[in-house]
Amino acid sequence: MCSVANPIRSEIDFEENGRHVGYLRLPNSVHRSAYGWIPIPVGSVRNGTGPTVLLMAGNHGDEYEGQLLVAQLSREIEPQWVNGQVIFLPMANYPAADAGLRTSPLDDGNLNRSFPGDPHGSPTAVIAHYIESTLLARSQYLLDFHSGGSSLLYHGGNMLAVEPNDAEEDSRLRSLLAAFGLPRAFLHSPNPLHSSMAARRQGAMSIVTELGGGGTVQRRLLLEARQGVLHLLSTIGVLNGPLVPWRAPHETRFYRVAGERHYVYACERGVFEPLVDLGERVSAGQPAARIHFPDTPSREPVLVAFESAGEVVCRRTFAAVQRGDCLFHLAEPAE
Repeated sequence: MCSVANPIRSEIDFEENGRHVGYLRLPNSVHRSAYGWIPIPVGSVRNGTGPTVLLMAGNHGDEYEGQLLVAQLSREIEPQWVNGQVIFLPMANYPAADAGLRTSPLDDGNLNRSFPGDPHGSPTAVIAHYIESTLLARSQYLLDFHSGGSSLLYHGGNMLAVEPNDAEEDSRLRSLLAAFGLPRAFLHSPNPLHSSMAARRQGAMSIVTELGGGGTVQRRLLLEARQGVLHLLSTIGVLNGPLVPWRAPHETRFYRVAGERHYVYACERGVFEPLVDLGERVSAGQPAARIHFPDTPSREPVLVAFESAGEVVCRRTFAAVQRGDCLFHLAEPAE
């Protein structure tokens, strides 16, 4: 990790007890504002002694469910109900979230492919460095809220976690996922550029969500995610009081995402026709989609098949596709 100080400055003191809200100031010298800064919303509720949890959303700017949830919880959780600290970062990559884009319009930066970041880098790299070196460095837990964004739609509520290093971590991780209690939990191989690995490097446990998507917000998913977060915060001893639900929203089933064979991609440019629905179980070789070519009416559509068996947990929302666009994403039971 680079030892150079990060240029971002916080308007709030993370050591102070009570509720505090403000902005992380990211210096941004541009034609419109020579000495300006980018406002990244941040909040903290701190009281007593206990773990620190970072609730982060807006990692990708077109994923709205988490942005609403983190902002809502920052208003709802009172300091007297907290033992430890909850940090709220509802629009982590603020330029992307403000524009409603997956990546930042300032540098085309994908925050969840930018960790550990660089304090001398582009705006997205500076944000990634601050999150890892300052916020995650003081946290024991990370909840990073994602969804399918504009181009993808996930089947209901899902959680992702990096495959554990050993049996002890596996037991602890499964307990956390069960306490959150969304219907499905995927275990996946580590990617050093993701927030989950940034958390691991700082000694924190992490859970990433995939809540719906398609550029929309589904009320049921938002309510279930809120219930799950509050139940998890209570389980780890950070939260008590009237907000705590008596149970998790669902009994979680565990899945594994096994690399390329669980993904289906467009092989040509055209119009995507799905042949299966979300939640459907499919077999290897089963037709997944047709790619049509309305600009060449005499041409027959191309059939795309699943390489592997599994459950359809995600599909593309946009009908127009280009070669290499993801059409479907599968998962298989982990047991």
